[in-house]
Amino acid sequence: MLPAIAVLGLAITPALGLTSDRPAPPEGAKVYFISPSDGETIEGSVTVRMGLRGMGVAPAGVEVDNTGHHHLLVNATIDDIDLDASLPFSDETRHFGGGQTEASLDLPAGTHTLQLLFMDYRHISFDPPVASDVITITVE
Repeated sequence: MLPAIAVLGLAITPALGLTSDRPAPPEGAKVYFISPSDGETIEGSVTVRMGLRGMGVAPAGVEVDNTGHHHLLVNATIDDIDLDASLPFSDETRHFGGGQTEASLDLPAGTHTLQLLFMDYRHISFDPPVASDVITITVE
């Protein structure tokens, strides 16, 4: 038998948003880079164009079935992310909650990995995740 405090903690955890129900994406849903290309060398700012198949784009906070918005992982991958929690805002986890499908990034010179992660209106991953392949770019 669990102590009363443990039971209370289990009851409160969902209310605090510490766990979530991850929705299933439609079959065949896919997110991908239109640009840049894997292995590309770029001078100056990086223009990222995000593609999506089988779902729709809606701003964060707008709950519509089979929609979500783009996130860009910079020098991180989905293996570094807690897919059951709302994605934090950081330099490694860029949010496009306005429904953007294109963005310009100023990245320091060097080699960077990029991965797209399409998430629901709460910034929660679908299950299974709708993620692009990881690409590597070089900024000069």
